[in-house]
Amino acid sequence: MQTYNSRKEVPDKYKWDLSDFYKSEEEFNKDYDEVVKLIPELKKYKNHLKDGNKLYEYLELDVKISLIFENLYVYSYILNDQELGIEDNIKRLSKIEKISPVYVQNTSFFDPEIINLTKEEFDNLFKQNNNLEKYRVYLEDTYRRKEHYLDEDKENIVSSLVNAMNSYDNTSSNLINNEIDYHTINVDGEEVELALTNLRKFMHNKDEKIRKQAYFQFYKEIDKHSTTFATLLNSYVSMNNELSKIYNFKNSWESKLFDLKLSNKVFDTLIKTTESNLEPLHRYYKLTAKLQGRDKLRSYDRSLLDISSNDIKYSIEDAIELVKEATLPLGEEYSKKINKIFDNHYIDYCQYKGKQSGGYSISTATRNSRILMSFNDDLESVSTIAHEGGHNVNHQFMIENNLPHYRDNSTIEAEVTSLMNECLLSNYLAEHGKTKEEKLMGLANIIEVFISNFYGAVREGKIEKEMYNLVENNGTLTKEYLNDLVYKSKELYGGKYKELDEYTKNSWALRSHYYMNFYLFSYAISIAVATSVASKIINGDKEALNNYLEFLKCGGDKEITETFEILGVNLEDKNVYEEAISFFTSLLDKYEKIYNE
Repeated sequence: MQTYNSRKEVPDKYKWDLSDFYKSEEEFNKDYDEVVKLIPELKKYKNHLKDGNKLYEYLELDVKISLIFENLYVYSYILNDQELGIEDNIKRLSKIEKISPVYVQNTSFFDPEIINLTKEEFDNLFKQNNNLEKYRVYLEDTYRRKEHYLDEDKENIVSSLVNAMNSYDNTSSNLINNEIDYHTINVDGEEVELALTNLRKFMHNKDEKIRKQAYFQFYKEIDKHSTTFATLLNSYVSMNNELSKIYNFKNSWESKLFDLKLSNKVFDTLIKTTESNLEPLHRYYKLTAKLQGRDKLRSYDRSLLDISSNDIKYSIEDAIELVKEATLPLGEEYSKKINKIFDNHYIDYCQYKGKQSGGYSISTATRNSRILMSFNDDLESVSTIAHEGGHNVNHQFMIENNLPHYRDNSTIEAEVTSLMNECLLSNYLAEHGKTKEEKLMGLANIIEVFISNFYGAVREGKIEKEMYNLVENNGTLTKEYLNDLVYKSKELYGGKYKELDEYTKNSWALRSHYYMNFYLFSYAISIAVATSVASKIINGDKEALNNYLEFLKCGGDKEITETFEILGVNLEDKNVYEEAISFFTSLLDKYEKIYNE
């Protein structure tokens, strides 16, 4: 892989083009000045929102401001990420971030005024001004919170308290990443500091001794601090449960269902269907252990992807062609949009000192998304392009088919579009890989993605629900309780082909998602829907393809259940989860067939 010392060394063809955001600093400052000037105008509508005409004027102005601000913020954010530590970039981003509190101050009256309307007054707004129909979904979503809203003073008090108290995740992260000493590991005669940031690298090492030492050494130190981690988690869960009651919900889970507009049956069905179909997961563990000459898979053994990898390298050009070819089953319209990503330089590919690590796709309501990544010549890098490209194309469709204030969707829906592309990429490699090793690597990649996002997310999501239930019933999350909960869970999901050790039980301490209030289930739903639909498209189902393209066009004015109905998916029905598991089983079949050829 070509390495670069700075952004200046990177060829322009590997950098993103931001010119359709702003062509000059002068153009940027013009938008900034306009937003600063317009925001105070919003306050003039305070106490006037019972008037449908005034409300319409307010919303039009609010959208205008939001669209400009989005472009200012995203442009500043990604400029800063492409070169961290540059004074001009830091100042620009800081300048834009200071707009947010001013905007909040000038719009804080909106929610209370809408929520405090009587039903008759609310319905009358649309009779006074028919143009408000384009904002109906937005207004109804605000109004539906009527029973779960506090007056302005109480809202400010709660918000202040939460901001002052909600440092549990940061405290946990600081302990894991900064405070705990994991000591060093000897690698090829050199002492290397062990940390969470390089644990994954050690766990993928081909040398069993290094993997074993890294695993036990790391988790031994985590275990020493587990009482503190349990205390933090208990406080966080307690806070969420109490907050939900303040907002007139029975508990935090009921509040989450309200936000998602999903029924409890969706998640009950997901959990029950998953736990009734653990045999394919057990089969995976058996296969992976067997390929390493073992009867059971240990916590520090290599994954199927590690076993399958033979260090195949891909250039950026190779990766682009792979993604183009892999997504051809989605049709001509989709391919044009995929090509647009590469033709218009929407991706910033290369690594160099000073660039933000990781990968993401970020967009605004009027600009197609930009993708940041650190290309590393491997399959994971190709997968990142496919994954983030799925988000980009989804957003292209949304821009073309929705009003500006509805050009977004939920995380559950968005992740279907990215995981779909990962399924297609792996399928393409399995069918068209140049070598047996490349075919196996492609299959192993999606197999690992499915296990983590489906089985792993359901298992850990269920644990999270049990945590909240305990605290709600006046129990306390302790190290012993959490260890026991996780151990029993891993016994069930691991079956007789997964060997558990003394540190298997304390993995909960590292799960940052437990500080994200039931986020884990979203992964499971997304991968289930993506694989279910992908399997049909791969098999040439034209109706499934047409439905998927319609799904990509849906914006924020539709609920999750509505958009999934377009795909023929009922989240309360076990069928979609069983189809996903069948797809996973077919991947294992295909892997074993190719391996034995």
